[in-house]
Amino acid sequence: MILVSSCLAGLKVRYNGTHCLDEKVAKLIEEKKAVAVCPEVLGGLSTPREPAEIIGGDGNDVLDGKAKVLTENGKDVTEHFLRGAYATLEVAKKVGATLVVLKENSPSCGSTMVYSGEFNGQKIAGDGVTSALLKRNGFKVISEEQFVKELS
Repeated sequence: MILVSSCLAGLKVRYNGTHCLDEKVAKLIEEKKAVAVCPEVLGGLSTPREPAEIIGGDGNDVLDGKAKVLTENGKDVTEHFLRGAYATLEVAKKVGATLVVLKENSPSCGSTMVYSGEFNGQKIAGDGVTSALLKRNGFKVISEEQFVKELS
């Protein structure tokens, strides 16, 4: 079973109420080979919601209490991101996920890159909160770009 970001499956759960449909991911859901999750929604955030970025590091730093997730207006949403990450970990365990495909650059789901925390469009190397937690628990986490390459 593959665990995938809900937005890649075509669900309108992104911060701005849109999706990032990936046809290959949607096909896996249709074939019942994948299950979709949105850590931010599982963590109690609404759709749409204010953009958020990790301030002071990446998802590993958030898990270690060294960084926070703040909205553009400065609201601390770290607890929502942590709650969503742990809920996603439970789903991954429950479905026996052998691979996790998450939306790159997201403060939850980024698996190689996340936004810098300066709300200026710049990206830095690092994991989102959910990606970091899943990796710490032995799950293989890749981005949608890596997933497409693996299928080619």
